[in-house]
Amino acid sequence: MVGVKLLGSWYSLFTKRVEWALKIKGVKYEFIEEDLQNKSPLLIQSNPIHKKVPVLIHNGKHICESMVIVEYIDETFEGLSILPEDPYDRAIARFWAKFLDDKWPAMIKSIFFKGEEQEKAKEEVYEMLKVLDNEFKDKKFFVGDNFGFADIVANAVALWLGVFEEAFGVVLVTSEKFPNFCAWRDEYYTQNKKYLPSRDELISHYQTYIEAVAASK
Repeated sequence: MVGVKLLGSWYSLFTKRVEWALKIKGVKYEFIEEDLQNKSPLLIQSNPIHKKVPVLIHNGKHICESMVIVEYIDETFEGLSILPEDPYDRAIARFWAKFLDDKWPAMIKSIFFKGEEQEKAKEEVYEMLKVLDNEFKDKKFFVGDNFGFADIVANAVALWLGVFEEAFGVVLVTSEKFPNFCAWRDEYYTQNKKYLPSRDELISHYQTYIEAVAASK
């Protein structure tokens, strides 16, 4: 019997963060695909406050929120370290992870919203991209010379932001404006394909969603 279960969705960037950590640690787990339009009793019971994926169930105990789960996995299971050993480096990794996660609402608004609110969100995203473009002018990882915690959290900007741009027809990132970021993003996807869903499949999923919404109106 598998002692680790993961409630999630294949197209959820938050779920993929947790799966990534489990694979780095070599942890065997049972993946339970959730229909986010018809949430299961197990999901609602496991995460009664937010009722969202992902949820990690380990020996009957429920852990919620992707970054919290990744830290739990790092502390609980043997294997390669996800967070750095050095306290300062660990603090920097957490800083960048929080920076990226805090920008997710703006990324969403810059794609899905219209009018003034969308323009305001775009400005926030552009500021984030400027920071990242500067950060990656002479390095590949957020902390030190190894892939780690903040890099896992960066899946939002490295893959999903571009997927949303293409699926919804919004242009935010160009190589002219953000060359260092684009070079980093391309290498990120190439080097980490085994941990990420297919870009084409994600785009197809969201395009199907757009068509379904349009047909329902």
